[in-house]
Parts: sequence; C-alpha cells; structure tokens
Amino acid sequence: MKVLFVCTANICRSPTAEGVFQKMLAASNMAGKVEIDSAGTHRYHIGEPPDERATEHANARGYDLSTIRAREISPRDFEEFDFVLAMDAANIRHLKAMCPSRLSEKVELLLDYGSNDSEHNVPDPYSGKARDFEKALDLIEDGCRGLLRYLEDMDRMRAAATHRV
Repeated sequence: MKVLFVCTANICRSPTAEGVFQKMLAASNMAGKVEIDSAGTHRYHIGEPPDERATEHANARGYDLSTIRAREISPRDFEEFDFVLAMDAANIRHLKAMCPSRLSEKVELLLDYGSNDSEHNVPDPYSGKARDFEKALDLIEDGCRGLLRYLEDMDRMRAAATHRV
C-alpha cells in the first residue's frame, strides 16, 4: 500500500503527516507494508526542507522530518498511490481538478480518518503562531492514528480472506 499526504507547499502539514505516520507505522504491525510520501499542490518551495517551525514542533514530539524535501504532486502520483490524503478542502479542489476521474476515489481528506467529526481541515499554520503548529500537529496525529487503524483492519481482512482460500 502507498499513501501520499498533500498540502499546499509541502513544507508544513504534509511533511508533518509523513513524519508522524512514518513513526506510527514503524511501531505497528504494518511496518514495512506501507510506503509513504508527501507533496504539495503548488511549487513554491520545491527541494526545500520543511518549515523550521514545523520541524521544531514535530521534533518536540519525537517525529523526524529531516530527510523530507518539498515536491509538487505529479499526475503519476494518482496512479502510483492508493491513498492521496489532503489536508484541507482547498487541497481537495486542486487535487480533484488534476486527478483522472477514474482515480478520484483515492483523493480524500486526512481528517476523514480522524476521531473528531467536527474537524475536517487541518488549518495551515504557516502564517500563524506556535499554537497553530501545535493544533495542526494534534489534528494530524489524530488523522494518522485513524488511518493506521483503517490500514490495519484492511490488512487483517486480506489475511483472513487468504486463509479461507
């Protein structure tokens, strides 16, 4: 399975989601079964590391973003990834506009997997303060926990179906 996290510039929210999910996967029975990456809908910061503030807040919770570099999503990503998870509704609109209609079911909001039914968007903390980065990180952790549970359930169902054959 392959998961792609997407935000606007790939320097705050989506690399944070990549780092969070990488750590969660490593500590789960899904380690080695899922590939992950992140990208941006815009090319503002291609090749740059995540925003220093995003990195600082992630590091404080034990997440490593040091190897991540910003990239722009490509049409090939819709073919390659099983899940294309956007951080907010604006990202969804950009992704749906460029995604082939036959693959549009792959494009979802990360927080569709979260536990809070009233939160759908991870707000962009780029122009905000420390508390905005903390809130984004809280929401990303919640969405990633739910995504991991979903993937673990999928994996168990596949294993059970294989045993029945």
